[in-house]
Amino acid sequence: MNKLHNHLSHLYLFYNVARLGSFQAVATKYNLPRSSVSKKIQQLEEQVGQRLIQRSTRKLSLTDAGRDLLAASASLSKVVESSQRVIEKHESTLSGTVKISCTVLIGEKYLLPLMHLLREEYPAISLELYFNDDPVDLLAQEIDIAIRIGHLPDSSLMARKICDKRLGWFASTDYLKKHGTPVTPDDLTEHQCIIFKNQSITLDHWSFKQDNGDIIKVRAQNNIATDNGHALVEMARLGLGVIMIDAILIKDNIQNGSLVPILTDWQHPDTLPINLVCLGRNYRSRASTTIWEALFEHLQKTLS
Repeated sequence: MNKLHNHLSHLYLFYNVARLGSFQAVATKYNLPRSSVSKKIQQLEEQVGQRLIQRSTRKLSLTDAGRDLLAASASLSKVVESSQRVIEKHESTLSGTVKISCTVLIGEKYLLPLMHLLREEYPAISLELYFNDDPVDLLAQEIDIAIRIGHLPDSSLMARKICDKRLGWFASTDYLKKHGTPVTPDDLTEHQCIIFKNQSITLDHWSFKQDNGDIIKVRAQNNIATDNGHALVEMARLGLGVIMIDAILIKDNIQNGSLVPILTDWQHPDTLPINLVCLGRNYRSRASTTIWEALFEHLQKTLS
């Protein structure tokens, strides 16, 4: 009896055989072979160690042990039926809470504009947004979906690439008027640079690739560092220095002229994927899968 919990499905079939009075009726109800139903009842009897049903060519009848087990398992049917109603509810209506994490700039510029659309399409899904430029552990922090930059070492995550990130160098027109425009990467040693720095990385070594393939590395001279992408851009806009950032994240600043590209004869040698990430199928809800697919569709259009 110690392992009866491993035979709950057999117990539920027994309950239905007792109620309907035949193996065939249960087999028809659950679309199972009659022999399969009979075998499962036999396995349950072996586990219990007693005969539960007396079989004859004319009818089935419960033994004393069978009647006692039928009475004891009555609540099991209610549990199964209640669980089935919950499942059917979630299958028919998308609902639940989906937690989304991404960097500050991507969140502000690309995720927030999609919120109105997602709320209209999926009104029963609650969305929680977390903007943070530090690394995020989806499982530990119970995040359903994340927008991540870079290659993913964790194979348990599902990822779809939205686009590639390529870094460039930018400054405000006021800064360039006051300090001059750097012509070569080495000129940056005479300029104030604002760097991104968090608990895992410090981006103070900037690489430049020429058309001939040569790569120059320069250590950015800085008195200002930040772990916040929005602050990085805002300080550059206010004329505090040169920044290295993906142009796609400051599209509005470039268009309105508050930031301008510099050192355009050079490129950063590396590109990094921007991925839409979620937990594997065994860990995510139907609601999070739906939001993941919707975000991929819309972000690929706006970020590409």
